[in-house]
Amino acid sequence: MRAAVLGVTAAFVLGLAAPAQATFGPVLPSLSRNLVSYYDFEHPVRGNRALEQDRGRSGTPLHLINGGADMRVRDGVSSRTSLQLKQINPETVGNDDWKAGLYSETGVPTLRAFNGAREASILGWVKMTGQNPAPNSVTADPSDLYNAIGLAGVLTGDSNGHAVRALLELIQVDGELKLVALARRLDGGASQTFAAVEDWQKLLPQEQWVHLAATFDFDTGTMALYRNGKPLAGRYVTAGDPWQLEGEPEPDLATATDPRGYKIGGSYPQNTREGNACNCRMDSLMFLDRAAHPQEVELQYRWMR
Repeated sequence: MRAAVLGVTAAFVLGLAAPAQATFGPVLPSLSRNLVSYYDFEHPVRGNRALEQDRGRSGTPLHLINGGADMRVRDGVSSRTSLQLKQINPETVGNDDWKAGLYSETGVPTLRAFNGAREASILGWVKMTGQNPAPNSVTADPSDLYNAIGLAGVLTGDSNGHAVRALLELIQVDGELKLVALARRLDGGASQTFAAVEDWQKLLPQEQWVHLAATFDFDTGTMALYRNGKPLAGRYVTAGDPWQLEGEPEPDLATATDPRGYKIGGSYPQNTREGNACNCRMDSLMFLDRAAHPQEVELQYRWMR
């Protein structure tokens, strides 16, 4: 089936043979050489099932936080299992939500591909499985909800567990929850947000697998969002030059620091608090150190179906 999906179109779009070391299963060959991390949630680390193997080139194990091995459920898209993320107790202040990620205050050396990166991409399957946005467990008001739904992101080199270098998430934009690509080029600097125009509940209907992608170009200042292989109409939220791209030197790159980790399904992967919990499942998460081309995003979606 994959050969039929790719065909002549793939040969034209990719223009490159797959590298000899590409053994990443359902990953488009042209993306494999830039595949920093790939998690299909059916490869636990031997001896510790609360860790997930990285099938990408960085070999960065992912921590399944609070739920451990029970977070792997038999409901995969391109794999047999997916990752269940959820809020456990919305009525109590705490840090017991099921999320995934890793965190190091000194940076994660295996994620050095994002150190001084010119581009990045995040791709993966998402399925909403409960109330979103989740109740804000920090306040006593049961009607108070989080103003974001955590999906997946690469942390900055000075992150507190929330600040991101590249992020795919749902956040409040002008009082409305929107699917966004959000990024900071510089540690401690301002972020830019590219927000999808369409209603997020139409983009992510309950109990339905959807393939999402976000791409980031730190040199040109462009971002893009995709749903099921197709680009989404959107707008940039912050006017001016939040990434400080004007002037020399060129090209413009992300800060030359190792990211402090990944956050998946919520903030604070060091598990010091709950934030922006997601009642959802994820499968086949991919983090790349370049911006995937639109044709590649579509082919990757079709390749994995």
